[in-house]
Amino acid sequence: MVHHGRVTSALLSLLHLGALHPVEKGLTLLLAFGPFVVLAVVVAVRRRQDAAAEQQPPVDPVTPDAPADPRSTTD
Repeated sequence: MVHHGRVTSALLSLLHLGALHPVEKGLTLLLAFGPFVVLAVVVAVRRRQDAAAEQQPPVDPVTPDAPADPRSTTD
């Protein structure tokens, strides 16, 4: 962040803000990392749903009680 004795603008703006109140620090962390946590939860839920859908046999949309392929029935 310090190049040849010069302070970068990002560090300078952080120093200008000063110390944050604990509530402000918590809100800042929530704002910074909250979307990534929500994204991780959504990805985990969708993967679980996709895995459950792969384990179920396909269903014919015309007649939901019948298997998708009539040749797949065993007599």
